[in-house]
Amino acid sequence: MGLLDAHLVPMVDGVAYGLLLFVVASGLSLAFGTAGVLNLSHGMLYAVGAYTGAELSDGTWGGLVLGLLAGTAAACLVGAGLSAASFPLARRGHLAQALLTFGLALIGGDLLIQFFGADELPVRVPAALDSSVSLLGHRYPAYRLCFIVMAVLLAAAGTWVLVRTRVGAAVRAAADDPQMLAATGYSPRTVHLGVLAAAGALAGAAGVLGAPIIGPGPGTAETVLMLSLVVVVLGGLRSLWATFFAAIGVGEVQTLGVSVAPSLAPYLLFAAMAAVLVLRSRLAEPATGHGTDGPAPDPLGRLVGRLGTRLRRASRPARASAEAPPGRTLLPSGPAWRRATPLLVLAAVLVALPWLLDAYAVSLAGSALALGLLAVSVTVLTGYAGLPTLGQTAPFAVGAYATVNLAEAGWTVGPVQVLLSALAAAVFSAVTGPAVIRARGTTVLMITLAVGELTNAAVNQFKSVTGGADGLVGFPSAQALWGAEGMFEEGELYTYALVVAAVALAVTLLVLRSPAGKLLTGARGAEARMRASGHPVGRYLLVAYIGAGALAGIGGSLMVTVQQYLSPADVGFEIAAFALLAAVIGGTTSVVGALFGAGLIVATRDWVAGAWPGHGPLLLGVLFVAAVYLLPRGLAGLRGTPGGEQAASGTAGPPDPPTAVSAPSSSPAPSPVGKAAP
Repeated sequence: MGLLDAHLVPMVDGVAYGLLLFVVASGLSLAFGTAGVLNLSHGMLYAVGAYTGAELSDGTWGGLVLGLLAGTAAACLVGAGLSAASFPLARRGHLAQALLTFGLALIGGDLLIQFFGADELPVRVPAALDSSVSLLGHRYPAYRLCFIVMAVLLAAAGTWVLVRTRVGAAVRAAADDPQMLAATGYSPRTVHLGVLAAAGALAGAAGVLGAPIIGPGPGTAETVLMLSLVVVVLGGLRSLWATFFAAIGVGEVQTLGVSVAPSLAPYLLFAAMAAVLVLRSRLAEPATGHGTDGPAPDPLGRLVGRLGTRLRRASRPARASAEAPPGRTLLPSGPAWRRATPLLVLAAVLVALPWLLDAYAVSLAGSALALGLLAVSVTVLTGYAGLPTLGQTAPFAVGAYATVNLAEAGWTVGPVQVLLSALAAAVFSAVTGPAVIRARGTTVLMITLAVGELTNAAVNQFKSVTGGADGLVGFPSAQALWGAEGMFEEGELYTYALVVAAVALAVTLLVLRSPAGKLLTGARGAEARMRASGHPVGRYLLVAYIGAGALAGIGGSLMVTVQQYLSPADVGFEIAAFALLAAVIGGTTSVVGALFGAGLIVATRDWVAGAWPGHGPLLLGVLFVAAVYLLPRGLAGLRGTPGGEQAASGTAGPPDPPTAVSAPSSSPAPSPVGKAAP
């Protein structure tokens, strides 16, 4: 009883926090489960409501009601705009929609900061709620108790609409049987618009009511998005009750965990998510989940199957030679010189840069090479191994921090730093790889995201090794060769980075075009047949994962060598998203394209944004949106290779037929309430 009494307030806080996440995550689940939109701007919708409510709050009941109405309406309108923006991409699948909405989130976040300011806004609640009440002998904020009641009422109203009304029946039918819904006269586009508008309204209302709990500030949108994704993944799309209990669990971990185990609190949430997802993937039979020969066994069901199918359609490389039709090869068709032209042009440009640019721009080019290696590692996993990842910043961070600590220990020879950093990243990937390679689709994305977030938490906590949030600076500069002086000039650092990157990329291309690479692409395209032929597909994927980790570790080593400083922001979620964008810009199986994409991102973020200070996220968001709309097959697709989507990667084989919104897949996603419409 004494223990319960000591932790009563954090437990009630966890309930309030969990209910807030439930309302937000319900909108995210609704958007994905019904409209099929993996909305990475959902946190921004919450921020729209939170900022609006905070701006209109004046300490009166009228201000609270006005803020609730205005914040809900504003987020609802933004959700409707997201529907208009994402509907044309329905045939492109969830990866394009995710990148689009992430770009729109960057744009929206920048506009909110420009309009409301960069500081966290104070929220004034009515005087009756701005006090504390007695709760089993403890003083507890009255507003939070009131919020619990309001959140329960809001969730109950939403559930009633979904289950008991004709509108709810149409929404559930849109998830369970969109073809039948279209046959009854409902417009899929109208349902799509209504669902995303309703999801926005839920997020906006949660933002207004939750502003005193998660206040409006620059990091609000990302925090809410991360937690909502965790809730949706843990709860799934089959039942609002599952989402409810997952949200309460996440809320308790976030609040009670800090009280009970403060040293473990930064790891608890994502560790729990990773454990659940790994357990689910372990219980699944992986024999057919990676190829196209059978149904995907992912226990998240259609949630994962739909995204995994579309990722395969968007980026599937060539099948193994046994699968290729007569007269076609695994490599791009055409003369050898034509295939090598982009690589030769890129090499010539990179070599000439020190004579064409100033010192600052040359330094940015070195950073672009480091990010390019990270993007290439993402290309290897996503395009060749079929493991879409948001966690390659983990081995990237291992390589970066290994280089810094080696330098501080007196190991300043650059090649030695690179080799040891690559080895450290490879060992890290070998340890985490078994948790990843058995999963598929969205489960891979979320497991790798959890690995990345756990690594970032460790970076912030182990200050003796990483410097914590302050980062590391002032460590000895690297030497290009034994006995040489340290490199300080931008030109020297760039030349060193270029040589290391060229060697790493040459090895990567040789492996990808070797028999080992063909085995990997064979497993990517027809896993069941490879397994039936006796191939150890899991071993192939693990080797690919370790190799990609080593490549990312080399990129991390180059980054700190060029920058001469290192902070947690250099290895965070945003960098992971940029690496994935670079891979998509280039074409998900184009190594050269990934380098071009990384250069474009760095130029936009650090060079173009220099002419418009403070608007880097806005420019990056515009780049995301433009890349999704203007480069549907990446830069590689501009070469005009026939073959539909396959042309983007220079692969053989006919493209998969497109899927419309009215018929999103052969196995549509389950309804958020788990029942079909009557």
